[in-house]
Amino acid sequence: MGGCDKQGFPMKQGVLTPGRVRLLLHRGTPCFRGYGRRNGERRRKSVRGCIVSPDLSVLNLVIVKKGDADLPGLTDIEKPRMRGPKRASKIRKLFNLTKQDDVTKYVNTYRRTFTTKNGEIVLTFFLLHLHTFWKFHGLFIQTRRWWLIPCFFPTGKKVSKAPKIQRLVTPLTLQRKRARIADKKKRIAKAKTEAAEYQKLLASRLKEQRDRRSESLAKKRSRISEAKK
Repeated sequence: MGGCDKQGFPMKQGVLTPGRVRLLLHRGTPCFRGYGRRNGERRRKSVRGCIVSPDLSVLNLVIVKKGDADLPGLTDIEKPRMRGPKRASKIRKLFNLTKQDDVTKYVNTYRRTFTTKNGEIVLTFFLLHLHTFWKFHGLFIQTRRWWLIPCFFPTGKKVSKAPKIQRLVTPLTLQRKRARIADKKKRIAKAKTEAAEYQKLLASRLKEQRDRRSESLAKKRSRISEAKK
């Protein structure tokens, strides 16, 4: 049993009050997830008591004992779960599949097929990122703006919706992975060749500098020896 009020504050078991209280909670306790906190850190959070009050918006109940008659709309019908897992590994775990089995046909159990209403037009907005240039005192200044573009689509068509499978290994993903690895190898090889060329050029420049230095020193010594004579 539990629930939330209209502002979203949850009910906490063991707090015998119909209103809100501020409790010092640590990570892992109900009503406080505590992500991003230090070990042992506690925060004071607002929670509701476990006594039902009239200002609750959601109240979750569990049927402990069922009588002779069914509750209309609750126990006389079965409502299947609308959404299942989206991650490929969790779908395989749910249906006991192997890596060679196709996961997409199992997601089609959640696919919804419906027909849009006739005689209506669906208004959809697209966000468009535009780069605009304008002249100010002889200078061109670039600005970036987001524009809402309305698009109208006629209705009356058959449409189906299904959740997108995440982390699904397909030939396209494997191809992209191979392309990333090949691009990385190419960049590493290019960096190595450029580093080798740079070291070669640096060695030649240092050799030229040493030669010029030794030549200037030799000329200086010859001038000093001639002056002594």
